[in-house]
Amino acid sequence: MTIQRHGLSVGLERTDDELFLSLHVRGKLTHKDYETMVPILESALAGIRNPKINVFFDARELEGWEARAAWDDLKLGLKHGRQFNRIAMVGHERWQELATRVGGWFIGGEARFFEDEHAAMAWLTGEAE
Repeated sequence: MTIQRHGLSVGLERTDDELFLSLHVRGKLTHKDYETMVPILESALAGIRNPKINVFFDARELEGWEARAAWDDLKLGLKHGRQFNRIAMVGHERWQELATRVGGWFIGGEARFFEDEHAAMAWLTGEAE
């Protein structure tokens, strides 16, 4: 019997028109994960005229996306893509780096892949520039 590990941790901070979204995923991202995550994000965006979203995505334990979750991710990018300022994905797999590049095509800002979480946070906060 194989045990499948799965978990999603979502953190959100709002300062004026800026949002900081922190995600940590264990296992595969699922459609249910997006059903949890998207309403949280959309609630936080309510009432903000020109939101700017920065995302820290800890993908070190990410094993991939279910097909329906990949579709959910595309829809999220198409709906809110211009509001994303920076997305930092932290991981250690080549496919994660590729996913970061492809995901960057659907947002108005930048998406970068990091192997070090401190470097990712420094870039997100502008300290690395």
